Amino acid sequence: MRRIEIVGVNAWYGNQHVLEDVTLTIEPNEVTAFIGPSGSGKSTLLRIINRLHEESPGARLEGEVRFDGADIYADGVDPASIRRVAGLVAQNPSPFPTMSIVENAICGLRFNGIRKRGVLNEQAERVLRLVGLWDDVADRLHQPAKGLSSGQQQRLCIARAIAVEPEILLMDEPSSALDPVSTLFIEQLLMDLTEHFTIVVVTHNLQQAARISEKTALLSADRSGGPGRLVEAAPTVRLFTEPASERTEAYLTGRLG
Repeated sequence: MRRIEIVGVNAWYGNQHVLEDVTLTIEPNEVTAFIGPSGSGKSTLLRIINRLHEESPGARLEGEVRFDGADIYADGVDPASIRRVAGLVAQNPSPFPTMSIVENAICGLRFNGIRKRGVLNEQAERVLRLVGLWDDVADRLHQPAKGLSSGQQQRLCIARAIAVEPEILLMDEPSSALDPVSTLFIEQLLMDLTEHFTIVVVTHNLQQAARISEKTALLSADRSGGPGRLVEAAPTVRLFTEPASERTEAYLTGRLG
């Protein structure tokens, strides 16, 4: 799995400086959580990792992002190849409503040119089993995905992301729209998936970060509206129990947010 190194990253949307001088290492086969107040650049940093940031109008970036030492923003690197390595699952469950459950699971494979029905069926079953959805949907694979519950739809979106066999899984508030039972299922799923992926999760839920991640990074911005900065990154247990920064302690205790 890939080791991610973010080195001196600055990011803008037009004239708005949204991230300043962020340097961070994300280890393979772990869950790393990004926490921090709204507007601190967490989701932007997630999009930078798979080169979606540049798709926003006026977006600009300085610094380097390396996968196993190779700069993914170097000249000649195809952004599409990076997005195949680093899959992104958005905040709200978003299966394609006009597609069936099975077609949602394999649409990325079709996009990449795979047409053999046997291969597609095998991969669909594999990823649906991996996300714990197969037993729920095996008898209705060709029904519309919109008929699934919110928790099932989110698991289907995860299956869709991993069907193309990325090495990095990026999750933006993956359980914010889910009930507590579905949230716990997603959390357990993410911890189980570290066997196969490097996982980065943006979450506003401090308890969730404490439950699922090996490492936590706190980003914060000045109240004046300045760019987000990395305040502290450390093993999760240490960050939550012995924060090195007063700003981290203030955020964890609700005095900053």
